[in-house]
Amino acid sequence: MLDIKFLRENPEIVKENIKKKFQDAKLPLVDEVIELDAKVRALKQKGGDLRAERNSTSNTIGSLMREGKKDEAMAMKARVVEINAQLVSIEEEEVKLSEELKQKMMVIPNIIDKSVPVGKDDSENVENQKFGEPVVPDYEIPYHADIIARFNGLDKEASGRTSGNGFYYLLGPIARLHSAMLSYARDFMINKGFTYCIPPFMIRSDVVTGVMSFAEMENMMYKIEGEDLYLIGTSEHSMIGRFKGQLVKEADLPITLTSYSPCFRKEVGAHGIEERGIYRVHQFEKQEMVVLCKPEESMEWYEKMWTYSVEFFRSLDVPVRTLECCSGDLADLKVKSCDVEAWSPRQKKYFEVGSCSTLGDAQARRLGIRAKGENGNYLVHTLNNTVLATPRGLIAVIENNYQEDGSILIPKALQPYMGGESVIKPIK
Repeated sequence: MLDIKFLRENPEIVKENIKKKFQDAKLPLVDEVIELDAKVRALKQKGGDLRAERNSTSNTIGSLMREGKKDEAMAMKARVVEINAQLVSIEEEEVKLSEELKQKMMVIPNIIDKSVPVGKDDSENVENQKFGEPVVPDYEIPYHADIIARFNGLDKEASGRTSGNGFYYLLGPIARLHSAMLSYARDFMINKGFTYCIPPFMIRSDVVTGVMSFAEMENMMYKIEGEDLYLIGTSEHSMIGRFKGQLVKEADLPITLTSYSPCFRKEVGAHGIEERGIYRVHQFEKQEMVVLCKPEESMEWYEKMWTYSVEFFRSLDVPVRTLECCSGDLADLKVKSCDVEAWSPRQKKYFEVGSCSTLGDAQARRLGIRAKGENGNYLVHTLNNTVLATPRGLIAVIENNYQEDGSILIPKALQPYMGGESVIKPIK
């Protein structure tokens, strides 16, 4: 959410930003917000004037009563009653308009960084850099579900009975490999100096609206019926929510955290949710990194964080590339974002395995997260990045380490988590 003072003083900048995101339908919101803001401030001023008059009148009443001028005092008491009635009406109107103002402000997108390429959607994202040589072996790489089936490692028929489409059972060495990757991702980030955390897997609605846009919320979140609780779509949600309403010490910044959680997403409108594989699912597991820092340090952390994801996948013998997200592909709270994509030797193209974003002070403003500095309090900047989201990450490791005989080489980094095994061989 933008600073209302910034919007008030820079309406054309805000409108131009909306145009860059190809959200022209939101352009009228800027003028509507300015008008509402003026009304709210006028009500505040009028309320302040009336309270001052009431205080002055009350003091005069006391003086008149002491002087025995009862009739004059009673006439002034009537004015106090009238002022109180006006204040009730003004305060009710102020609350109503302030809430309307807040709702409109929360829909206006954050100001994107100048370096973000302008484009309508993800088809116009821009490749930044490749890491590792993408290899296509001279033997066929089967579809990942078929590879896993040779290890008796996937049961979607049973999950269909228990849970429906978009869920899965992982079994045997494939399940172990999946867990090994998550354990390695945890230790990888701990070794980078991040504090490991396991957060709540459900959060309240005021946290949800604090960390994401309404559109994201509607398309992603599962709500618990009858309760003000939502299943998290990523641990970033509860990790940032941990600091809601808090004043952190500047000396404690940057706060660097890495968190494990299961994640739940409705994937509304997603294509292929009923596919037989596990590329797009309703439930997955994730190791995340979250940073809270000073505003002047956020871009430095952004650059540092995505490189950690690249380093992680390269240590698993997976070639990757980074893709700069264009303006139209950025969620409304994001200032800048890039995707990390893994090479698929089967498809002969890259696919997304993670995303790194800086949100400026948008989440901190919504949730009231501030730091206490020498020159006063200020909003912190928040960033998040995927270390590993799997089973999608699992697919990348399986495809890039698949051998002609159907076996899968275990990357050295994962071998300690696989009982020292260097290869797993198919059962059939």
